[in-house]
Amino acid sequence: IAETGAGVTERRWVEDETTRSMGAEAARRAVDDAGIEWGDVDLIINATGIQEQVLPDGASLIQRELGLGDSGIACMSIHTTCLGFLSALDVAGSFLTVGRYDTVVIVNSEIPSEGLNFKQPSSAVLFGDAATAAVVRRTQDGEDSRIEKVAFETYGEGAHLTEVRGGGTRLHPNREKTTPEDNLFDMDGEEVFWMSLQFFPGFMERFEPGLLGSAMDHIDWIVPHQASKAALDAFGRLGVDDKKIVKTIENFGNCVSASMPLTLHKGVFEMGIKRGDRLLLVGTGAGLSFGAMTLIY
Repeated sequence: IAETGAGVTERRWVEDETTRSMGAEAARRAVDDAGIEWGDVDLIINATGIQEQVLPDGASLIQRELGLGDSGIACMSIHTTCLGFLSALDVAGSFLTVGRYDTVVIVNSEIPSEGLNFKQPSSAVLFGDAATAAVVRRTQDGEDSRIEKVAFETYGEGAHLTEVRGGGTRLHPNREKTTPEDNLFDMDGEEVFWMSLQFFPGFMERFEPGLLGSAMDHIDWIVPHQASKAALDAFGRLGVDDKKIVKTIENFGNCVSASMPLTLHKGVFEMGIKRGDRLLLVGTGAGLSFGAMTLIY
């Protein structure tokens, strides 16, 4: 893998695990770490990009795997591919702000290894399997943690650049015209990269003027989606201090929607992100979509 120049030297692929089993295990650990009980949880958001099956909602499968199939805990899915965690965090924050729910568990469980096209090595070398979960609650009195701002933009002209064409109503698996390749991941990585360079600076300027310049001085850490080494290196071209960027691409690869929360976990437990630090969570997703959030951890 290292010889391809993708920036990935190791990654993890499942053996007997499933999307639901990995997601449930991550959720158990997150709830335990938060010091709460499952009876405190109001909502499970499945923000996974690669679903285990078309129906039912993947969050209900995770709920059942947790042994909570008769709990009545509300379940829903949010699907924005690699931006799933960011979208779910935005939705969870909104629910908490208006008082709809008090405790939300976000799960991102990804097994991209099942659908890789090894005839397309430029994409096949990038991806690893992973699962993460996060407990989101209202900030307690005396704490500064908060979401400051969030924004998303989508440019559908790039939708065909990153896709799995099969599996839906257009190329259903049972239709004669559906080919095995239709059910595999297909990406024009070079075109995605150049399209991102075209639109990303403008997106960031609209999100927060000067953030790719002097305003970046007010950001303590950048937690990006791990799209590729080239995508992470592009931050340097934009003048961003590399020491602020948390990276996991080398050891885990691109883990789709689990990449950003996995990278946040590394930042907190290995690199010294602490309460009160201002973070920029940022990334791209199939669509072609961009997402950014600033928050006080």
